[in-house]
Amino acid sequence: MTTHASDSRPLVLAIDSGSSSLRTIVAALPDRIIADARQEVPWLHPQPGWVELDPVALWESVRRTVGQALSAAQVDDSRISAVAITSHRETVVMWDRHTGRPVHDAVVWISKQTDDIVRGWDESGIGAEFEPRTGLRNDSFFSAGKLAWLLEHVPGTRAGAESGDLIAGTIDCWLLWNLTDGAVHATDPSCASRTALFDLQRCRWDEELCAMLGIPVTMLPEVRATDGDFGRVRADLLPSQPPIRAVVADQQSSMFGQACFEEGAIKHTLGTAGVLTVTTGERPASFAGLTSSVAWHVAGRTAYEAEGVVFHSGQTLQVMRDKWRLPVAASEIDHLASAVPDTGGVYLVPAFGGMAAPWWDRGARASVHGITLDTTLEHLVRAAVESMAYQVVDIVEAVRASGLSVERMKVDGGGASSPLLCQLLADLTGAEVLRPQELERTSLGAALIAGIGIGALAGTDEVAASWAAADVFTPMMSDDDRESAYAGWREALARTLTAD
Repeated sequence: MTTHASDSRPLVLAIDSGSSSLRTIVAALPDRIIADARQEVPWLHPQPGWVELDPVALWESVRRTVGQALSAAQVDDSRISAVAITSHRETVVMWDRHTGRPVHDAVVWISKQTDDIVRGWDESGIGAEFEPRTGLRNDSFFSAGKLAWLLEHVPGTRAGAESGDLIAGTIDCWLLWNLTDGAVHATDPSCASRTALFDLQRCRWDEELCAMLGIPVTMLPEVRATDGDFGRVRADLLPSQPPIRAVVADQQSSMFGQACFEEGAIKHTLGTAGVLTVTTGERPASFAGLTSSVAWHVAGRTAYEAEGVVFHSGQTLQVMRDKWRLPVAASEIDHLASAVPDTGGVYLVPAFGGMAAPWWDRGARASVHGITLDTTLEHLVRAAVESMAYQVVDIVEAVRASGLSVERMKVDGGGASSPLLCQLLADLTGAEVLRPQELERTSLGAALIAGIGIGALAGTDEVAASWAAADVFTPMMSDDDRESAYAGWREALARTLTAD
């Protein structure tokens, strides 16, 4: 079978494991997604504050969506030139290298079950080692504490890790292992640099830090170039066994798909979480309250990025719908929020699992301020939408305080489909907001990297030439109104934060 008007274009199949769903696309390079398939990935909550997922069920979602995407694209797998993997970061899986069975459910990035471990590292003085070595903070958000938790709490894992029987990695490693039927245990620098175990300057595992933390470095995956050779897909999934030519962390993949190649380029992804990234060139650089990571290693060159993470972006609306049972279907959000001119003085601070950049207060808890007898559902929904924008403003202000001008910002992710939210971002940041023609930049970014890996694309110049803005949102709010609105947010935030 053939694709519509895409016969001459190289096709790449990209697997995108997000926080809340698993998506597989077929991309016609360089700029078109011709088919996709998606399946929700439910989180498990074995105890309050703990968040896990079933890695076996995740792999089964890959098997299903790969077939569905190929069917939707109306292509045979022999038309696939390469496969790419991109995944949400920091989540950890540990499994038996002989049987391929996980020893425990995956510990998800937002889980707080490792809080005692990271607190102990701070108390012992080890916590101070993280930022200068890895560009990250000693926080339960990152992978190091999750690996330590598995080694301490799951019987037999310490002995199994030391003997070499057990191996571990982030979600990309787990999917790669299964895609290659156990032939390849590897990752790339973008994913590795989000574990808090990776030497950011030397681009390799920090063996000394691993020893301090009691994590056997031998259980960690080999680090290969982002556009490197990651083996071939198992024949029972894709009989033609195309090569896997990209492994990349999801936020860095989105950066690549947004053509953020120039130093100082900024994008913000509005997903379950929100992540603002700033390209910092060929050396690590950080801004106050932000972390520093590898963006990618493509075509023989390493690029770095600084970033600010918002724990609860689109998830805030999911909480309102699923936990609070408010009638806020995704299709109605803009309508409800636009039904009122403002929030009526209501501010929602969505610190359900604490606040991330630039505050890094895991003890904070969500709060709503300014409710009166006149407050309506529409006001609450608008306050939730505005909270997604205000958290971006916090990060943008941290970037500006470090001396970088922020005049324009690219956006993507599901939340970017909202014209109201895009305009709020422009108004409250005072920066031009650019929305691309194709909002799904994460999976497309991974496909583009794979295209470079197989030589189907010449390089980043060709990627940049294929990017175009579909919509541009310019600031419409006066400086006085912007300052007043943000002052109200900061007052509500000050009442919520617990850290000094």
